[in-house]
This record gives sequence, structure tokens and C-alpha cells, in this order.
Amino acid sequence: QMQLVESGGGLVQAGGSLRLSCAASGRGSSDVTLGWFRQAPGKEREFVTAISWTGASTYYADSVKGRFTISRDNAKTTVYLQMNSLKPEDTAVYFCAAGWTAVRYLPTGVKYRGQGTQVTVSS
Repeated sequence: QMQLVESGGGLVQAGGSLRLSCAASGRGSSDVTLGWFRQAPGKEREFVTAISWTGASTYYADSVKGRFTISRDNAKTTVYLQMNSLKPEDTAVYFCAAGWTAVRYLPTGVKYRGQGTQVTVSS
């Protein structure tokens, strides 16, 4: 089993920044693809970004390219999402997810998911 615990959400004004963290623990937590999804009220879940276990490969949705950056610590068990130039449309619950897939195929290969952290961007 693997556990994923997110932190770092909150309320920020448009144009501001937030940094989310996801700590993975348990079996396989250092060699798994980690990523972030988000879901806003009344909307479908959106695949935001992912990073391979080595950190060499990343994927970003078009909606966040150039504004969000995903990274992974040296121990490979914590993933960070630096969110800059935030917009009201970025408001959502952000979920950390893990799976043994290539980064762009994480949506079809999620094996574990965290509880989520709320990000609210005010206009």
C-alpha cells in the first residue's frame, strides 16, 4: 500500500503563488510516477501535471503550461507543485496521484490518490 498526503493549499489572490506538496510513503513510493489532478465544483476532473520517478520526464496540461512547475525531492518521495500567476479558474481541489506509468498516461494508470487540498483563487 502507498499513502499520499497533500498540503499547501489555501486562499490566494489572482496573480499570486502557492506551493503544494505531496508526501508519498509505503511500498514503491520512490519509483512511481507522481502527479496532480484537480476538480472544480460541477466540472470533470482535470489531469494537471505529472513527473516520472527519476524526475527526467514531465507532463503539463495546456491550461497550466508556463505557470505551474512540478518537481521531486532527492529521495523521490515528495512531489511539489509550484503554482504561479494563479487565476480564478485554477480554483479546485487538487489531488496527488501515483501510478506506474509514463507521465502522460497517468490518468489511465492511477493506483493511489490522496485526499486532496483546496486551492481558492480570488479575483
